[in-house]
Amino acid sequence: MPTQKTDCCGPDCCASDSPTATATLDVVRTKYGQTARSALTNDSKGVQAVAEAFGYTAEELSSIPAQANMGLSCGNPLATAHLKSGEVVVDLGSGGGLDVFLAAQKVGPTGKAIGIDMTPDMIDRARKAAALGVSGKPITNVEFHLSTIDKIPLPDSSADVIVSNCVINLAPDKPAVFREMFRVLKPGGRVAVSDIALKQDLPAAIAHDVMAYVGCIAGAIRIDAYERGLKSAGFADVAIIDSRADLNAYSKVEGQSACCSPAPGTSSSCCEPSKAIEPNPAVHDHLRELMQRYDVNQYAASVKIFAIKR
Repeated sequence: MPTQKTDCCGPDCCASDSPTATATLDVVRTKYGQTARSALTNDSKGVQAVAEAFGYTAEELSSIPAQANMGLSCGNPLATAHLKSGEVVVDLGSGGGLDVFLAAQKVGPTGKAIGIDMTPDMIDRARKAAALGVSGKPITNVEFHLSTIDKIPLPDSSADVIVSNCVINLAPDKPAVFREMFRVLKPGGRVAVSDIALKQDLPAAIAHDVMAYVGCIAGAIRIDAYERGLKSAGFADVAIIDSRADLNAYSKVEGQSACCSPAPGTSSSCCEPSKAIEPNPAVHDHLRELMQRYDVNQYAASVKIFAIKR
């Protein structure tokens, strides 16, 4: 991958329809599709620990379908979104529906929680979780749309709140995402996002590692660039706060095959196509290996991001 330039839209500084960006998105979609097809749930070893490390309570996690949590969070945007009954909230990169289902509880039957995700398997997982619901009761005030987050399939000025959890860093064209967020929000609408942002430039071994991109690190931009991007899109009162959460929490999730190391109990590697084993999410395992070599907290931070559409 090319040298990282942290003031641009991503590690390749390309529009989302460029060949490099398209290839990157294909890798992200593939790996998260594998994660969606995996057996990971809130009951899997370490998955709940990751969510709790980034601000969710055990009570919250037990109140939603177990399939919704796969240990992919880097914060809890709903803790600071201040959702109200009757509001429409949009979750960018909704995955298995963790934040969508929690938001649905807060906005109630007169409100709606909408998930946007580009991975078909994630959309399928979230919709099945909604149908199963909790204690056999389906969750009906939710909907899920298959789309990239730089082209949100919703009308102008249709949402009260936009949330996102560790996903905007994955978008190659972040300015387009910020513009779409502004377009979709109603006047007075607000943004409450948890994401990974950089405190300083990454070592080349991480910045050029496509699996570190999939793992939400290599695609992150500098905190000051994040703030400039939101303001350029039209947002006011932008605030970005380092949550001080330990990014090493990702290494607690176990039981997945690693990308370029042997799967547990085997000698095969998924870097050898003939020996690849499905499902192979790879997201946490590769991060665990990187974190054994680098203190990721030195370079990146889990941040809370706030903004208003005036």
